[in-house]
Amino acid sequence: MASSSSSFPSFCCFCKAPLPNSTSPTHFSLSFPASILGGSGAVSLHTTRSHPTTRAKFEKFQDDPPQDDDLQFSETPSQYSSPLESQQQAIQEEVEEDDSCLPSDLEGAVRQSGQASASFVSSGGMRAIVELLIPQLQFLDDEGAQAELWELSRIFIDTLIEETGCQRVKAIFPDAGAAALLKYRWGDAAFGFASLSDRKPVEAEDELVVMVVPDYQMLAYVERIASNLSDDPPRPLIMWNPRLVSEDVGVGFNVRKLRRYFLSTFTVVYSMRPLPAGAVFRCYPGSWKVFYDDKDRPNRYLLAKEQISRPDAEELEIIFGDVQDKSEKGPSFFGQAASIFSSLNRFMKVISK
Repeated sequence: MASSSSSFPSFCCFCKAPLPNSTSPTHFSLSFPASILGGSGAVSLHTTRSHPTTRAKFEKFQDDPPQDDDLQFSETPSQYSSPLESQQQAIQEEVEEDDSCLPSDLEGAVRQSGQASASFVSSGGMRAIVELLIPQLQFLDDEGAQAELWELSRIFIDTLIEETGCQRVKAIFPDAGAAALLKYRWGDAAFGFASLSDRKPVEAEDELVVMVVPDYQMLAYVERIASNLSDDPPRPLIMWNPRLVSEDVGVGFNVRKLRRYFLSTFTVVYSMRPLPAGAVFRCYPGSWKVFYDDKDRPNRYLLAKEQISRPDAEELEIIFGDVQDKSEKGPSFFGQAASIFSSLNRFMKVISK
């Protein structure tokens, strides 16, 4: 998916001034058992609104606050750092951590994605994609999974409204049933409701539109709405966790070509993707970052590479191969990860022909 987008700097008169990139210096951990390499491993997820079925593991790892008896003495016994200085030093060390840009939990990731989207819109961006490629947010057959997804989508939309100051936001859900149910449940929502199949899902008064998990089967509706939003005056469109890429190899070449062209008009403003031995992360306006597991500190990451464009399977294979070469232990889990990306790269080349 390409990350290019048309921007109109003079737009967004209804929004606040461009926002700084506000990411908190906390950490998340996406730990995968070795069995996930075979396609079956599950991971646990903890949020402040956690649901029993959530399974992606996010944890925050911070040092204990400095104690009174832990003051740091210099070579001169009478000189030592005060508790405030120790705390400031700890904060400075925290900021310098490779994975300090990562959120502490799933709800934090959703809020962070809302802030990134608001920053993009406030800077004049028109088409954005937010993707949280967490396993339980991709497979919604489990009991309660959809309900949790809707709740997370509301956190995103509420954050977006708070950060941009937009008064007329429209949330478009995959089907009319979901839209009607959520409109009933969320009677106090500060945004409007619609579905992709509605005759007129977007009204002239709407300032910003969010599509929640649009499906590839509804791609024609998605394209039609996007086209209408491009008319004068243009209005921003954000797709939250879209599923517009089908795994059906039988999809025709022309369909795939049109889909790739359509998606290339969007900018991925937030992406969090766990990998067997690390993660890929992007938070607008920052660059794409590839992390690998820190073997000396469980559930922590080290930065392998930072680049402007999204790394593809071939690039990930090279990155993790370099990490393996630098490892003192030789062939390891990184080698398995590199092999996975190599196989994935070959598979993608086959189905894209």
